[in-house]
Formats: sequence, structure tokens, C-alpha cells
Amino acid sequence: MLRHVLAVSAMTACAIVPAWAAPENFDLDPAHTYPSFEINHLGFSVMRGTFNATTGQLVYDQEQRAGSVKATIDASSIATGFGKRDEHLRSKDFFNVEKFPTLSFAADSFRLEADQPVAVAGALTMLGLTKPVTLQVQPTKCGNRPDKQYVCGAIVTAQIKRSDWGLTAYVPFVGDDVKIQIEVEAMRQ
Repeated sequence: MLRHVLAVSAMTACAIVPAWAAPENFDLDPAHTYPSFEINHLGFSVMRGTFNATTGQLVYDQEQRAGSVKATIDASSIATGFGKRDEHLRSKDFFNVEKFPTLSFAADSFRLEADQPVAVAGALTMLGLTKPVTLQVQPTKCGNRPDKQYVCGAIVTAQIKRSDWGLTAYVPFVGDDVKIQIEVEAMRQ
């Protein structure tokens, strides 16, 4: 789930790049890109988690109003704050990280309003299944960090049904609907 979120975040960050004469290339900043998720737990509470290892690239051409995003999440980097649960999430019941070590997102369709990206349509691959996902994008800003690296940021969100990718363990007790949010920073190459 989170891998999809990371991929979407990368696409979103690329979409907020200011106009340039040629396409701009960006890398997701793994130290400042945070894919997270929320899921209902037995109706009593919401369980939250993150994926802590994400990589990706994006290309955005403001003049052509087009771009592409590719992101990959290390499934074994899932973290919920409780070690035993994290191990269970890595098991065959859920992400089966031995067989499917990564989640990935790829997109090449941006929807813009007032020259700002508001959505990215692409494909999320998880547990060997690839399904369409549209990410909502809220650009934050682009500019130079104190280290002079040019960066664009965004908040990317989506909601998916985990069962669409074969993550069916404990449904309906553990929710099927997964809210995804990704804080993204992408660095210009």
C-alpha cells in the first residue's frame, strides 16, 4: 500500500516544478519522503504505519503539461511502532516480503488546474498485482534548501481497498479501506 503512496508522492512533487524550457528531472529524497497509511482496527481504533525506504524519479515538462513518475518502496521497511505487528505485516498473511520485496508506482498522466498538479493517474504494483490508482496532489513549494539543493514538495493522498491487491487477511475485522498519505520532497538532478 505504502509503496503506491510513495510513488504518487514523487509524481506530485514533480508536478509542482515551475515552468522551464525543457523537462526537469528529479529524484525522491529518501530522507524527506514519508509514505504513511491508516487502517481501521476492529472498529476500536485506527492503526497507522509508514514505509521507511523509498526511491524514485520524476520528470516534469511544464510547457507540455506532462510528466512521469516512478517510485519503489521496500516492503520490509514497514513500521507501525510495534515490532511483533511489523513482523506479522511482513509475513505471508500480508505483504509477503520474501516473495514480493517491493511495491512500485508508475504514472504518466497528470491533471492540472491553474498550472498546478492536482492529481496523478498511474499503476500501483503490490503482491505481484498491478492496478490503477489516482493520487490527489497538494503542492507545497519549490525552492532552494539551505544546502542550495533545489527541491519541490507535495502532500499526496489516496484511498485504496487492500483486497484489490490480494491483501485479504482478517477483512472485515481489520479494515479493507486504506488511507494513504505521502509527504514528498523531490530534488532536481
